[in-house]
Formats: sequence, C-alpha cells, structure tokens
Amino acid sequence: MGRWGLSAPGRWARTVTIVVVGGMLVTGCSSSAGDQGGSGAAGADPTPAQQAELELSVSDGEDGVEPGGGFTATVQHGTITDASLVGEDGTVVEGGTTMQDTAWRASEPLGFGKTYTLEATAEGDDGQSVTESATFTTAVPQSQNAVHVNVQDGQTVGVGMPIVFTFSADVPNRDVVERALRVRTQPETEGAFRWRSDSEVIWRPRDHWAPGTEVNVDAMIYGKDFGDGMYGAQDRQVSFTVGREVSVVADGALHHMSVFVDGERVRRMPISLGKPETSTPNGTYTVMSEHNGYTMDSSTYGVPVDSSEGYRIEVDYAARMSYSGIFYHSAPWSVGAQGNSNTSNGCINLSTEDAAWVMEQSKPGDLITVRNAGDRTLEPTDGWSVWQMSWAEWTSDD
Repeated sequence: MGRWGLSAPGRWARTVTIVVVGGMLVTGCSSSAGDQGGSGAAGADPTPAQQAELELSVSDGEDGVEPGGGFTATVQHGTITDASLVGEDGTVVEGGTTMQDTAWRASEPLGFGKTYTLEATAEGDDGQSVTESATFTTAVPQSQNAVHVNVQDGQTVGVGMPIVFTFSADVPNRDVVERALRVRTQPETEGAFRWRSDSEVIWRPRDHWAPGTEVNVDAMIYGKDFGDGMYGAQDRQVSFTVGREVSVVADGALHHMSVFVDGERVRRMPISLGKPETSTPNGTYTVMSEHNGYTMDSSTYGVPVDSSEGYRIEVDYAARMSYSGIFYHSAPWSVGAQGNSNTSNGCINLSTEDAAWVMEQSKPGDLITVRNAGDRTLEPTDGWSVWQMSWAEWTSDD
C-alpha cells in the first residue's frame, strides 16, 4: 500500500469581483452584452458584523474519546481570546493558538480513562464574546499495541533500506494505522506501504534511495483506536540519513564477489556460496545487521546443532542478510574452497581479512545481489528483501 475551473465560451460574459472588508468576503457581479442591472444598491445598508461561531472538537458528556486525538477549538467570524484544557485533577494540558488566533490546539496527548474539560472564548466581528465548554472522558483500552521501527534515530543507512513497522500484536484496523504513520523525505521521494502481515507494515521507496536523502519517520499511534478495544501504546519518531551507495554482487559460478562504491568496482574477492543441497538463494538481499563476534548457530533456523548439517561456531565478522539464516561472514575454515567451489550451508563465506574489509565499507540497508548460485530464489518476505518485488507488485493488492 504506500501515500500522498474551466468554463466553456458563450455569448454572455460575467465578471465577479471579490472584496475583503473587515474580515468578511463580499462579492459583486457585473454583466456585459446588454445585461440589465437593477437599481438601489447604492443606498443599501452595509452588511452587519457577524457573531463568532465557536466549535469544539469534542462534545459535552462524550465518553470513550481517543486520548491521542487532536483537541481543538476553532472560530469563524472572530478570534479566540482564551482557551484551556484541564483534567479533573487540575492538570493543565499545554496548547496554543494559530497565528491568526482562529484556532487553539492541544500540543500534548491526554491520559487513558481520564476526564477533562475543554473551554474556549472567542470575540466575534461584532465585538461580542462567546464561550463554549465540553467535559469529556477518554477511552479505557482493553489492550495496547506498541510499534518498533527497524531504523535507529540518527543512523546512516544504505540505498536499499526499507522502513519496517512491527507491532506487538495483530492490528484489527490497518487503515487507522496507516493514517498514523508518516514518512517525510528531503528531497521528495515516492514510496508506498505494503502489509506483510497483520502485525507488520513496510514502507519502501519506488526506486533505491538517493544518497544524502534525509528521512523523518513519525509513528503517531498513541491513543489511536485500532479497533476491538485496542489502542496505540506510544508514539515513535526517528530520523536517518541515506549514505553513499555501496552494493555487492556475489557470483556462484565465478566464486567471486565484487564490491561497488557509488557505481565503481573497488574490490573483487574469492568466496564460497552454498553447496548444491543448501544452495544460496539467488536474488537481491538487504543488509539487516552487522556483528563483530557472532555465534553461527544452525538451530536458530530449525537445523539441530547435533544433526549432520548442524553447527555452532564463533566467527569474527558476520552480517545478517535474511531471517532464514543467510549471512556473509568470515570463514577461515573454507579459505581453500573460496574462489573455486561452493561448500557452505548457504552463507557467503569469506576470508577473515575480506569479511572485515567488506563490513568496514558496508552498512545496514546496502544491497547484496546473489546470482548463479543454484536453483533457489530469495523470497521477498525473507528478511528485508523488498527489492525482490517490482513496484507494480509492491503497490498491488495481492
């Protein structure tokens, strides 16, 4: 899923004049081609100043109000002179008016299951004051749902980084959640949401990020009604920067891997990919995490350590590429096979020196393409492998 008068010519022509007088909109019409205007307009009384029309965003006595909603007082034909939002325990909720003093808005959320009074006074164009007040109670959730964002605040990421929102429980109403999520970029970048499950939604750009792009992510879910008595637990906001373009191509037929920086190949090194019975899936992976010192454990993806294909071994350098256990990592035990044969359990095996160098260049969000590695294909749902889908596939309802 993803976000973001013509008139026909005729015989008669009419001119509309719009004039603003004392804050009021006045329109007048004149005709040509023989239009016969009436008389008496010159002696008409001026339009009287209007009374303020003050509106609150909640109703008096309302119950079950979303505490994360925007609480406002707005006025037409006047300005707001005073406004307050106060809890029954005396807690004052911060807020402020717009530059024209035509609206007041609370600037902080409310608590669950609490009673508040919103009161505002406005002076109309007629000079008279109008006051409105509403006492209401916020919702009591049956459950709360928290969100995790895969990117850290202040992080520098690769050009392939998707933004993954993972919720602590399934979301009953996806539309409410999507409206609470916002991705702002500089420069402007087209992108879209796609739900992987009822508890995970991903935003990715249409094309790879441009290096240097600044991204702000707002998950403003607190107090939002997700349905079935579930409410958003806490807002989450992160900002990150897209770094230089680093990409890797690993070829299982050539048994070599090339590293490109900003489109230029800077290094080529020998590798060993998965052997035929555990071949490395072909496709474009996104680096998910990097580790100095890591325990490679086959049981984490369903292969017992004490089985014929099991293992548990410490490596100096490892970077996760999928949920199913594909890494590129240092593998000093397979240096003899690197550059001439595929012998691993599916990972990209490198010498310790080469693995350290690659990790120094790369970062989460960089792209690694595996080709000619066998008859298996990387699934788009395995890790952050969103680039396994075309834009048309990503934005479809399938």
